Amino acid sequence: MKQDMIVILDLGNSENTALARAIRDLGVYSEIYPHDITAEELKALPNVKGVIINGGPNRVVDGVSIDVREEIYDTGCPFMAVDHAPAHCAKKLEAWPADEASMTEVLKEFIFGDCKAEANWNMKNFVEDQIELLRRQVGDKKVLLALSGGVDSSVVAALLIKAIGRQLTCVHVNHGLMRKGESESVVEVFRNQMDANLIYVDATERFLGKLENVADPEQKRKIIGAEFIAVFAEEAQKLEGIEFLGQGTIYPDIVESGTKTAKVVKSHHNVGGLPEDMNFKLVEPLKQLFKDEVRACGLELGLPYEMVYRQPFPGPGLGVRCLGAITRDRLEAVRESDAILREEFANAGLDKTVWQYFTIVPDFKSVGVKNNARCYEYPVIIRAVNTVDAMTATIEQIPWDVLLKITDRILAEVPNVNRVCYDLSPKPCATIEWE
Repeated sequence: MKQDMIVILDLGNSENTALARAIRDLGVYSEIYPHDITAEELKALPNVKGVIINGGPNRVVDGVSIDVREEIYDTGCPFMAVDHAPAHCAKKLEAWPADEASMTEVLKEFIFGDCKAEANWNMKNFVEDQIELLRRQVGDKKVLLALSGGVDSSVVAALLIKAIGRQLTCVHVNHGLMRKGESESVVEVFRNQMDANLIYVDATERFLGKLENVADPEQKRKIIGAEFIAVFAEEAQKLEGIEFLGQGTIYPDIVESGTKTAKVVKSHHNVGGLPEDMNFKLVEPLKQLFKDEVRACGLELGLPYEMVYRQPFPGPGLGVRCLGAITRDRLEAVRESDAILREEFANAGLDKTVWQYFTIVPDFKSVGVKNNARCYEYPVIIRAVNTVDAMTATIEQIPWDVLLKITDRILAEVPNVNRVCYDLSPKPCATIEWE
């Protein structure tokens, strides 16, 4: 590994990711680890120049105040403690400075002064490191990759192609929860334009059958995740030498799926839904990157700008935008309204300025009037947010004339819909997705 690294030990601070981002913004790589890391594990990490023990309000777990292991202070690294007072730390802070400029100065003094770290964190080095690590991990074996065509899986595919070439087999599963024209686009781009070794599986009926009458969002995510693995296992049996499963897990997925000192926000199909008897070893080269870093990585790998900056799309697809138990009429309403939203955003130039935008259809109806008669149909909810790292998000103020045009089209063109609403809730306290 070419990059120097600052390790953050999570001792109950809810802002670990913000701290990691701030360190990376200074050009130094940073990773977050559990508070109970052993000295041996810490020493095994590459190029560790310093450790920040990041204490906070979640330091009490199950009524017990947690602490780091005493042995880690013998590893020879400079240590800094926040909201914590171990005798071995020369630098101690009661809390991080409230303003960003002061926090940056504290970090600079510790990272470049005490730790003597170099500002060598960049995408060129990251890509070179990952290619080396992937070759070492995979050897002469083969990798099966879930290629949705989204940013994360596309960047993983590009990394794997560069690292191991034809040892990679990409599998695109159409689970019936894709956006309009999505599967066709994936086949066109990856098989026809990028000449990837791509297998297309239409598993629409299989997935929708498993999801019938399932309303709980956590259960839906786990069913979708488990079914994905089952499909891949079946495809792997048709091939020889498949030992690894490639995944586009990124850092916010891991954070939101819970840590030792943080509660679960929501399970991600590529984190919490994997069966214990899975027959693959995981390859997750992006698991320490934030979303904007994944995009930078994609550009470094030479992927087209349009692909790298395409709309983020959750692994469970429209399954978490068709709220509650999935029905085919509401699923189609989500798909068609989403296509209209994306088309009109592109026409207005908003596709280049808004980070993520989509529609949701809940599992309830309201009274309306169509063709001079009473109707009882679903609402469509529009959501449009801006974010840097997907950990927080602000609401996009869509021009009124654009909203009205989208509304008119959805009401006129999408069956079983009689209302359009706009979600004004930022993250936090809302999440980006509804489920």
